Amino acid sequence: MSANPKISPLVGVPEALHVGNEDLPFVPFTDGVVFQLLQADIEGGLWIVRTIFEPGVTIQRHRHTGEVNAVTFSGAWKYHEYPETINRAFSYLYEPAGSIHTLTTEISGVTEKTDVWFAIRGANLNLDADGNVDSVVDAGSVRDLYFGECEKAGLARPNIIQTH
Repeated sequence: MSANPKISPLVGVPEALHVGNEDLPFVPFTDGVVFQLLQADIEGGLWIVRTIFEPGVTIQRHRHTGEVNAVTFSGAWKYHEYPETINRAFSYLYEPAGSIHTLTTEISGVTEKTDVWFAIRGANLNLDADGNVDSVVDAGSVRDLYFGECEKAGLARPNIIQTH
């Protein structure tokens, strides 16, 4: 089944969209992090990724312009700003719009990779040490990064779910 919206045999009823794990490669996001882009809705500002972090990785401090939902499949991660709250396998996290934090997998005793599914609405505003916006990541830039990394690896352009 294609990952682009279709109309089912039931007139006017949209068909469910599906991509399998084997349909979407993991590609580099940043040092120690690979990701799979599952869905990009540029107009709606929604991007859904599965991200695998090596142990001991820290992601740049950032602010979310929209809400984030996260489910952890394995490993563990936390925010520097909330060191007592550790997300472990099968935990769920909701982040409201406006939240600011620094994600890290640097957790004592955790030696396995951390696998997390994120549904992100809006943008990540990456912040420098003074709290100024250093860069912006959103549905469009993540889609472009994903396709670019696939191309660099010599892979065909994956058929992610793109909705409008």
